[in-house]
Amino acid sequence: VQLVESGGGLVQPGGSLRLSCAASGFRFDNSWMYWVRQAPGKGLEWVSSISTGGLTSRYADSVKGRFAISRDNAKNTLYLQMNSLKPEDSALYYCATDVSGATRGQGTQVTVSS
Repeated sequence: VQLVESGGGLVQPGGSLRLSCAASGFRFDNSWMYWVRQAPGKGLEWVSSISTGGLTSRYADSVKGRFAISRDNAKNTLYLQMNSLKPEDSALYYCATDVSGATRGQGTQVTVSS
C-alpha cells in the first residue's frame, strides 16, 4: 500500500486548500477511504470517510459544512476540499485505508495562521 498526500500549505483563517492523495498497491476502487489529522501534541483524529463509489461520506462535527471529501477511482486519487479554515484545523493531514489511520501516508502539513 502506498499513499502520497499533497496540497498542504500555509493559509490565512477563512481560506481554502485542496488536499490530494495518490493511492497505489491495493484495490482503491474497492476500499473505503479516510482522512485523519494530527495536531502537535495530540493523537490522530478522524476527519472524514468516503465509500467505495463516493456516494456516501461522513464528517467529524468539527469540519462538517466546511470540508468535502471526494474521490476519482479512475485516477486512484482521494481529495479533501477544505473551506473556511480555522487555526484549529492546523495539523498534519493523512489519507488512510482505515478509520484509525493505522495505514496512512506520510502526511501533508496544513497551517492556518494570519
